[in-house]
Formats: sequence, C-alpha cells, structure tokens
Amino acid sequence: YSVPAVVTGKPVTIGGSEGRHEATGRGVMLSVRAACQHLKIDPAQATVAVQGFGNVGAIAAYLIHEQLGSKIIAVSDSRGGIYNPEGFDPREVVRHKEKTGSVVGYPNTQKVSNEELLELSCDVLIPSALENAITGANADRIVAKIIAEGANGPTTPEADEILYQKGVWVIPDILCNAGGVTVSYFEWVQGLQFFFWSEEEINKRLEAIMVRSFQDVLNVSQEKKVDMRVAAYIRAIDRVAEATLTRGIYP
Repeated sequence: YSVPAVVTGKPVTIGGSEGRHEATGRGVMLSVRAACQHLKIDPAQATVAVQGFGNVGAIAAYLIHEQLGSKIIAVSDSRGGIYNPEGFDPREVVRHKEKTGSVVGYPNTQKVSNEELLELSCDVLIPSALENAITGANADRIVAKIIAEGANGPTTPEADEILYQKGVWVIPDILCNAGGVTVSYFEWVQGLQFFFWSEEEINKRLEAIMVRSFQDVLNVSQEKKVDMRVAAYIRAIDRVAEATLTRGIYP
C-alpha cells in the first residue's frame, strides 16, 4: 500500500502538495515584503535584480513583480544576464528562456555578466544561483539596500562583515529560502493524515509561518544588536536547547 509521507517533492497526483513548485520563490517574496516593511521601503517603488533564473529566482521575480509591484531590472542564468533600468515582465522572460534556453537575448535589454549584475544599482538584490557569489572581493561594490538570499550560502563570512558595516540588510538563506522546506513539511503532514489542502490554504499557512519567523529573527537581531544571520542562528539554537532542557530524560 502507498505511504505518501515517506518522501516529499512528489507530483500532486501521487500525494504531493499543491503550492510546492512555487514555495521557495514565494518565501523569498514574503521575506522581501517583510524587509521592505521594516525598512520603510515602498516595494512598489523598488528595483530588483535577480542572479539565477531557475525555480527559485524566476518565481521570486514574477511574484515580487506581480504581488509587490516592484520593478525587475535585471535577471541572469548560467549563460549571462539581461538589464533594463526601466524594467521588464519576468513572466515574458520565462517564456523567452523556455524557447531559447537562456534569458540572454530578451528584447530591449542589454547583456550583463553574472558578476556585473551583483553590482547594479538596485534596491533589492536576490542571489539565487550559486554559493559564494558575494565575497570579500566584491561586497564593497554592492549598492543594494536589501540582499535576499534565495540560494544556499551565496554570501561568504568575509562579505557578511563588509555588508553589515555598510548597512546592507541581508535576509539569510536559512530564513529567506525556507519556503520550500516549509511546504515539504506541509506535504509530510498531509501524507500522514491522508487529507490534502488546497493551494490557497497552503499559501496562507506558508505566509503565516514566514511572517512569524521573520519577526522572531528580527526581534532577536534588535535585542542582541546582531545581523539577521546571527540572529537566525541564535533563535534556532535557543529553540533546540529549550526543547532539550524541557524534555529532560524523556525520549
């Protein structure tokens, strides 16, 4: 017999979860929205550059464009990037990439390298490609107000220190891109109970968790006077330590 809770990321037809495909990108969008609210930046007036235009970057780009009203001015993939300071429709870029295999060559844009994209003038930078994209060598040239880490480990420790001293607000990967693993957890829960939620309910539950988690980390950041990455680690370790102490001798 079928045991759907044994693995996550399944197609919906065999016990997967609605909303899983967009979940990581949606979490990035929710994190950017929360950061803009905290920093009093109007997302409808914000410009956004996205390095990496796969499952995370592309979805984050079109959700930020459509739901927050932000202007997407640059995106890139493994072959290079495109830039237009007036912005473009990321959904159209997705279609262009599906036809040609790359974002490069999209009409009315100029070509930029992945490295150049990181240093463009923008309000929000979303590194959602490879790790170690932002290093001690280029961090000082980054002018974005917010860095939302869609990728795992895109910022080196040396770059973190430089960005913090510059006042660049980094939303760490373990918070920013947690939408995917959160909805994988939802998939596990649904598989255990053999009762599946609608996409609307999935998105609503994801939003509640992402908003609460962002606020939890922000509270620690302000209380301890540390950056959001250190605050996220503190919050995570505190929760594990508290559970361990409370559990005591019980398994």
